[in-house]
Amino acid sequence: MVSLRQLRYLESLAETRHFGHAAEACAVSQPALSMQIKELEDELKVSLVERRKSGIDFTEQGEEIARRARSILASVRDLLDYAQHQEGVLSGVLKLGAIPSIAPYLLPAALPELQRRFPALNLQLRETVTANLVHELVTGELDLILVALPIDKPEIETFHLFDDRFILATKATKGNRRLRHASAEMLAHHRLLLLEEGHCLRDQALSYCHMVTPEARDSFGASSLATIVQMVAHGYGITLLPEMAIASEVHAGGDIRLLRFRAPEPKREIGLAWRKTSPRKGDFLQFAELLRDIAPRPGNTRSSSAYKKALK
Repeated sequence: MVSLRQLRYLESLAETRHFGHAAEACAVSQPALSMQIKELEDELKVSLVERRKSGIDFTEQGEEIARRARSILASVRDLLDYAQHQEGVLSGVLKLGAIPSIAPYLLPAALPELQRRFPALNLQLRETVTANLVHELVTGELDLILVALPIDKPEIETFHLFDDRFILATKATKGNRRLRHASAEMLAHHRLLLLEEGHCLRDQALSYCHMVTPEARDSFGASSLATIVQMVAHGYGITLLPEMAIASEVHAGGDIRLLRFRAPEPKREIGLAWRKTSPRKGDFLQFAELLRDIAPRPGNTRSSSAYKKALK
């Protein structure tokens, strides 16, 4: 019979594409992992991998079986979740993933209240780009992710929290002092500074900035909004900042001028996502309610002195 151990080894091999690395990830010897993969092939009567001197390749059947193995293991993890989280709402371990353009601005205000309301919760946080989070959610490595929507995966359920508007940030000069609103046309005449490839915030900004030339938009990429804001303040270009980041990244007395767009304003949708098979939907909805109640959201940033000063 096919065992869960074999499926876990196959999952690891599919992730690493290397017997040695897969064995290390599973904390077993390479011969032991290789033997289990061979026994799985014999049980299924199909070749899963092609072993070569240069490495391994999964066969077409191997790719499909690895995909099904990931789904089975995710369901097993959901089964364990169901058994282990019957003591109450938001108790035990919750593995939360969040993207870098949300986590630093939304979670700090929410985490103390989360701890106060749900002291039995052991929150484990993972921060990385959307593609990694979605993959780890589907495979069961994460329970819940905080991302920008939409996510086009049939096995994932999403919940909209709120909209986060984009604000144009540019260096404060005499020339833009009298401007009251930004326009899409302004983006075509300046160097647009964006996060590096792989960040969904970059893709969302570019979907609005369709008229920006490739030369203008690809000439710079950063891994943090803080770096981009510093570049803007020194006149190296302009950027689109998510409103939730302004209170943290734009400081009073700085050289940043913020301009709103006329309606309809560009925005991104912030939400939570989880596997449809997860038994913890009640937990996730409680977490969503807390985020809506506590976390700083678009609109609240208007109270920031830096925000008001930069918009003048």
